[in-house]
Amino acid sequence: MNNIHRFLEHTALSATLTHHDVEKMIREAHEYNFVGLCLPPFWVKKAKRDLGKADVQMVTVVGFPLGYQMSQTKEAEIQKALKDGADELDVVMNISAFKSGLPWTKIELAKYAGIIHEQEAFLKVIIETAYLSEEEIRIACKLCADAGADFVKTSTGMASEGAKIEDIKLMRACLPSNVGIKASGGIKTYEQAKAFLEAGADRIGTSSAVRIVQYKNEQAP
Repeated sequence: MNNIHRFLEHTALSATLTHHDVEKMIREAHEYNFVGLCLPPFWVKKAKRDLGKADVQMVTVVGFPLGYQMSQTKEAEIQKALKDGADELDVVMNISAFKSGLPWTKIELAKYAGIIHEQEAFLKVIIETAYLSEEEIRIACKLCADAGADFVKTSTGMASEGAKIEDIKLMRACLPSNVGIKASGGIKTYEQAKAFLEAGADRIGTSSAVRIVQYKNEQAP
């Protein structure tokens, strides 16, 4: 998999992230030509400006990490992120509403899809698989697809577990081919990234993107 870098989103969502860290990640995004750079909303405007015309998607999060903010709050986050230059928004599904069986979960996501797509950006919905049963994963995938999500993402990286191979296979079986899968949470090695892609993931969100590419380059003949 010689183009592994084009499946990786260079990610840092730590509370202790500094401007020195952000500048380093922007340089690395340029150097390794990752498919995306995922940073907290606070850094989107700077990172988008500094990425310039690089073929790197500016990714950020909304409703992070628990998803239970009011819809109006999430919408304001989305509007601000789009204004600052975000190309892709990873929105945490309202898991509390979802587990309560409320139809608002789908209504909310469909509204966000409309706002995001109007700006020609992508909606990635984080369903947080660690909190869901297999049946709930099936239902959540259908809900996201019906609401207009471009990707369904496994995890925030803040729960008890991150991405699992069996969850990716289940999600791929449930989702239509036009909806991508982003595996995220605990993916630190080239072997793991390759396994998730082979299981059906289209994107890998990882704080170890540089290490993964460097390992692959070292193994190249």
